[in-house]
Amino acid sequence: MNWIDEGFLISKNRYNENSLIAEFYTKEHGKSSGIIFGGTSKKIKNYLQIGNKLHINYNSRSQNRLGYFKIEIVKAYSPLYFDHRQKLSCISSAMNLIKILTAESQYNIKIYELIDYLFYILKDSDWLKKYIFWELKLLKLLGYDLELENLVEKDVIENKTIYFASSSTEKKYVPSFLIEKNLEVNDLKTLLNGLKLVSNYLDKTILKPNNLNYPNSRLLFINSFK
Repeated sequence: MNWIDEGFLISKNRYNENSLIAEFYTKEHGKSSGIIFGGTSKKIKNYLQIGNKLHINYNSRSQNRLGYFKIEIVKAYSPLYFDHRQKLSCISSAMNLIKILTAESQYNIKIYELIDYLFYILKDSDWLKKYIFWELKLLKLLGYDLELENLVEKDVIENKTIYFASSSTEKKYVPSFLIEKNLEVNDLKTLLNGLKLVSNYLDKTILKPNNLNYPNSRLLFINSFK
């Protein structure tokens, strides 16, 4: 089996002394795994930064055997953020979400386009707010729509609208910008509260029911703001 495509590198692991097993999310073939021979060499490994977009030539003797990739760089996104710890951690966390939440060879052009859009978000001054909505969009594409607008109640305290979600045991504050999407947010604590709310939903609704561990890359991303 042979195909040519382009895709984003979402994970890599050492296969042997000279080679790597890499996973890409591709435009026309979804998530795909394969061996990159010589992937540990200085020349090639510089291309293999998580989040980079590459041109891929895939070959396999059969559909049931792990094939191999030949690669060429299309766009090196990650090196643009080597001096920005939070954005680099964001890329790593986002690519890991794609890895753990998508199925092998499951094609979805909207997910591919969403990954592409991530790197436009990172250019903006309000990138963190936009990234939180990026995650919500990803979850919706995968069938997990949080639908906050239908879950929250609101109250007015000192002429300020407060949103919250209630259960039989507790009442949880919901940051206003998640409901009023055009609201400008300059407070990092409020943004992190929004990110943590999505994290809790991700953990309770998707990860734990599927016996998946909470991603370490996500913890590193959240902790990068401390």
